[in-house]
Amino acid sequence: MRFVLIALLVGICSLALATPVVEDVGGTQDVYTGYHKYKISNKDYLKQYKDVLTLFRYVHQPTYYKHHVDIAKEYSIESNLGQYTNTQAVKEFLYYYRHGMLPKDEVFSVFYDYQLKQAIALFKILYYAKDFDTFYKTACWARYYLNQGLFLYSFSVALIHRHDTYSMVLPPIYEIYPYYFFNTEVIQKAQQYKQLWTTGVQQNVYTIYSNYSGWYLNLHPEQSLSYFTEDIGVNSYYYYYNLYRPFWLNHEEVEINTYYRGEEFYYFYQQLVARYYLERLSNDYGEINTYDYDDAFETGYYPSLRYPNGLEFPERSNWVYFFTNYYNHKQSYSFKGQYPFSYYKVNDYERRIRDAIDLGYVYTETGEKLKLFEPHGFNTLGNLIEGNPHSPNTRFYGYLQIFARHLLGYSYQPLHEYKIAPSALEHFETSLRDPAFWQLYKRLILYFQKYKYYLPHYTYDELVFPGVKIESVWVDRLVTYFDYYNTDITNAVYVNHNEWEHNNFEVYARQYRLNHKPFTYKINVISDKPTQAVVRVFIGPKYDEYGRFIHIDENRINFVEFDRFKYELKAGQNVIERNSHQTYYSTDRTTYKQLYQYAFAGVSGTQQFSTHGSEVYYAFPNRFLLPKGKHGGQTYQFYVIVSPYKAPTLFGKKQQEQKQYQAVYDKLHEGEVYDYFKFPMVGLGVQWLDAYPLGYPFDRTIDEYNFYVPNSYFYDVVIYHKHSEEVNKSIYYDDTTHTL
Repeated sequence: MRFVLIALLVGICSLALATPVVEDVGGTQDVYTGYHKYKISNKDYLKQYKDVLTLFRYVHQPTYYKHHVDIAKEYSIESNLGQYTNTQAVKEFLYYYRHGMLPKDEVFSVFYDYQLKQAIALFKILYYAKDFDTFYKTACWARYYLNQGLFLYSFSVALIHRHDTYSMVLPPIYEIYPYYFFNTEVIQKAQQYKQLWTTGVQQNVYTIYSNYSGWYLNLHPEQSLSYFTEDIGVNSYYYYYNLYRPFWLNHEEVEINTYYRGEEFYYFYQQLVARYYLERLSNDYGEINTYDYDDAFETGYYPSLRYPNGLEFPERSNWVYFFTNYYNHKQSYSFKGQYPFSYYKVNDYERRIRDAIDLGYVYTETGEKLKLFEPHGFNTLGNLIEGNPHSPNTRFYGYLQIFARHLLGYSYQPLHEYKIAPSALEHFETSLRDPAFWQLYKRLILYFQKYKYYLPHYTYDELVFPGVKIESVWVDRLVTYFDYYNTDITNAVYVNHNEWEHNNFEVYARQYRLNHKPFTYKINVISDKPTQAVVRVFIGPKYDEYGRFIHIDENRINFVEFDRFKYELKAGQNVIERNSHQTYYSTDRTTYKQLYQYAFAGVSGTQQFSTHGSEVYYAFPNRFLLPKGKHGGQTYQFYVIVSPYKAPTLFGKKQQEQKQYQAVYDKLHEGEVYDYFKFPMVGLGVQWLDAYPLGYPFDRTIDEYNFYVPNSYFYDVVIYHKHSEEVNKSIYYDDTTHTL
């Protein structure tokens, strides 16, 4: 086996160390998902995984598992200080617990400072547990005594960062916490069905047709994009990204590191916003709105969501002002925490960031100047804008994301630290639903672009691959359509002990979701010698919403990278063929019930437990590989570039970090040594397939004279949208005249 670093679209993920309890099924990538498929045969590990899954069940009500209750009542964290590798972290947590933590049933959000501190404290004691037994007992205790949302967040982050649990597949968050993914009327109807249902009746499975928020109350035409912004796959992708890469986490503190964290932050959001822009073009909206904090904000939003405790999500009307004090919004001249002054803070932070880019340096907390236009300067800027622990000066440059979300979300000022009403922007599960999210991150991306404008263009020699030429590109007919999907939302209802034991009530939400027909594309490459190459494939717009051609230098930030792979070119002609299932996107996640059944069967030995790489990481849904087309067709363009392979410079250091954990893996796997990597372990570096910058060659402004090299190729494609009935019964004639 050999190690290959691969990038995921938009999320653009890190691949690194493997767990020893995992075996490869075959030796090649899985044809369907583009990920390796793995089987897990260690029964002790599967028993641990099954126990972990039980902690997610009906997370918003008290557990009826007797072993959960017994452990919670008998286990004492304070009496077991020696079972944690960081006793200071345990003492800090106990301080919060003794002085009162967020009560059960209150709303939890990491965007409120006091709650975030409690979440971090809980994460640390879970992370620093010396062994799985201590970890599990601590989790059972926390599940029983602490706030449900607080527990769910910290427990999930700890699971995917611990060396002995990171390969455990998290159940779909939209099943565990459906309140944040389905509208109020759906949750209300599910609870009505449960209230009217009695044990023993013949019907115990219900299906509710679920609409998006614009169906009930449409405040703005942009809510017609809700099939994208409220899609459970897209929103859960964003949620998982923020579990694997928490903005607050100091990776050095948890003994792992992340290279170029700031650059990856930029590329994630740049790609996500670019993908949203493609969807806007399909709906004739085009440019994402810009805004000014002193002007009225055009785009209102009515979330149609309700918290589990009955509190409605705050709404924002059209054309609101952010600097007013009406209805307790945004500013206050009394002390109610740090958020009343969000309006002033975001203006200050943004001005300082703009000044730093123009000056070419930032000030550290000690007053020293740190240059931005040096090899790692762009990464420094990313850390600064994200406000992560690697920021050179959070005191001066602040936490722009946090205060901007509070300001734009139009949430109410809390009168008490535990009585909060966060907006949709203040939860990762719901952020993408609000049009303000896309406007905010477009604004932040433009600050990064301000930096990029000071960088030189790529020269012809930096772009060309001598001896290599792309002769032609061919793409199948591209068709999108909507189809139905059922999601288990049973966790939104409350059950008694008997119903918990028998698990005999189920309710599903059925939604229309965007999908596409499978397609293939081919690249005809001529090479004058055998050589290693890296192929990058992008999709981007050709025309704006008015049908005007977009100049490539203006258009470069609108291209979405959806495939990247290493390829061995032979001398002469090479026909590279790829299909839409080979990209590093994800299929729908395995359901909670299936995961539990597979783990149970694996422990008993009746069935082999297997999983795909995308299940243990985060990846953009394959269904959204293409933007929605139009009935008469919507024109986009593919861009392909073949570049010489250059080994990533961080590769050697990554291998060194592998060795320090190898002993743990060998012990778990009874001494059998694995010298290759499998699916991702978080925190061990950015996913560098090669030494090129993320987004290359669109990462810098473009000089047209030098940009069009022989090893690159633009190809126009037309995306059609059909009804699902047409897709199922029609055979389309391929009218493509370009042949290889």
